[in-house]
Amino acid sequence: MQIADFSDFLAAARSQDEPQRLLFVFAVAELPQTHSPGQKKRFEAGRGGALAPVMCVDKAPADLGGFAALAAESRHTGQAWDMVFVAALPGRDDKTPEQNDVERALRMMVDAVHRGAIERFLAFDPDGLTVQFH
Repeated sequence: MQIADFSDFLAAARSQDEPQRLLFVFAVAELPQTHSPGQKKRFEAGRGGALAPVMCVDKAPADLGGFAALAAESRHTGQAWDMVFVAALPGRDDKTPEQNDVERALRMMVDAVHRGAIERFLAFDPDGLTVQFH
């Protein structure tokens, strides 16, 4: 299944045989403290920079009505974000993942975003469209 937007991701998660927990790591783009003039210029043009995780949450697919609901809920925190990284954690034997497994997976995602190791996650912009990295 090709995922073009958040609704495709949600549909894919809902269609799985095992129950899923959806993992979300929200991040902001920022200029690294030790940056070159070229990096600063690209960042100011809306390209480049470093991604810094600012919050994370897990949800059951049934708890989400869509991306607009997720974005609205995130706005209630007062924390701005530029991108959200998502992943799904499957359960086993018709049981949802244990909470400590969810928390461990979220910590691993946060760490991966800090390190820039984001290739195994889907990323969406604030409008719910997929983000491609080059």
